[in-house]
Amino acid sequence: MTRLPSLVLAGALSALTLQVALAQQEQPAATTESYNPVSGQAGKDVVWVPTQQNLVDRMLDMAKVTKDDKVVDLGSGDGRTVITAAKRGARAHGIEYNPDMVGLARRNAEQEGVSDRATFEQGDIFEKDFSDADVVTLFLLTQLNVKLRPTLLEMEPGTRVVSNTFTMEDWVPDETVDAGADCTSFCRAYKWIIPAKVEGSWRLDGGELKLAQTYQMLSGTLSRDGTAHEISDAKMNGREISFMANGQRYVGEVQENRISGTIEGGSAWEAERAI
Repeated sequence: MTRLPSLVLAGALSALTLQVALAQQEQPAATTESYNPVSGQAGKDVVWVPTQQNLVDRMLDMAKVTKDDKVVDLGSGDGRTVITAAKRGARAHGIEYNPDMVGLARRNAEQEGVSDRATFEQGDIFEKDFSDADVVTLFLLTQLNVKLRPTLLEMEPGTRVVSNTFTMEDWVPDETVDAGADCTSFCRAYKWIIPAKVEGSWRLDGGELKLAQTYQMLSGTLSRDGTAHEISDAKMNGREISFMANGQRYVGEVQENRISGTIEGGSAWEAERAI
């Protein structure tokens, strides 16, 4: 992802005012072959700064991108994240508001020989449908990430979301990486895996599992034979659920209204959502 707020660039309150003023400037009128973007230039919501290539590589590594994935970069700028994903064999798509950037990204993809797998469209990331993505990459303000959060949480469980530098506030990341010594600025990335929704009551053979859910983190109780045991170390990893109860670890896979899995030691367990 290749977009960065001027607030971080300047590190002062006055920069926020500058960012707003810059973002309100008109976009370039037409895409030209000679277009050459400048780091820090105005965008629709934020200014643009290119992501360093070593962090692009780390972000795609942590997302475990394969040739079977569709990667969508929101605010794709000059296209480097999309192009890098395409070079790994993935289908990759960028959504970018600036039409000149879209033209530049398309030319870059053609020069790199991946225009068949790296595509770009001009549009507003808050209006476009990217629900078919397996991986979503971001380089936006935290408040913009949070604005996107409800849309992200409705995506298919297991979808990977990777953000350069900026968090999702109280949504704790599943993984954090640094780009390494060769990176000079904006060198940290965060990954979240979209969790299946499991909050509520589930019926087990001879018992009940009650779950409360905050993003991927779970709490609740497992009742068996009339005794309730508080669960711990409980979380979702996409469709995979795991927790400890009464000294045993439960692991299972969630499919719609059913969970099936194993208990530590090898015995099976199943649960059905109580309607």
